[in-house]
Amino acid sequence: MYAVFVNGGKQYRVMKNQTIRLEKINTPIGTKIQFKKVLLIKDKDTLKIGNPFVKEGIIQAHIKKHGRLKKIKIIKFNRRKHYKKQQGHRQYFTDVKIINIC
Repeated sequence: MYAVFVNGGKQYRVMKNQTIRLEKINTPIGTKIQFKKVLLIKDKDTLKIGNPFVKEGIIQAHIKKHGRLKKIKIIKFNRRKHYKKQQGHRQYFTDVKIINIC
């Protein structure tokens, strides 16, 4: 059984007991959350497709940890123009474990 849901403008395909990394969610570690924007639910013999979301489709999850990814460097450079600009960015993330798909 798997499901596809939307969070933070991205779509994720998840299964039960799977841990995924999402954009930062502002809730404490250890809390249970629900995702209600479920696009598709596939069971052994049934397939539920939403228009755009599945009615009464809920994915229950447990927040495991928060963190930041490795730093990426953004460099803008024009040769012979005396122009160089540097910037760094570290993206926040939340690791979530899927408990149940309804």
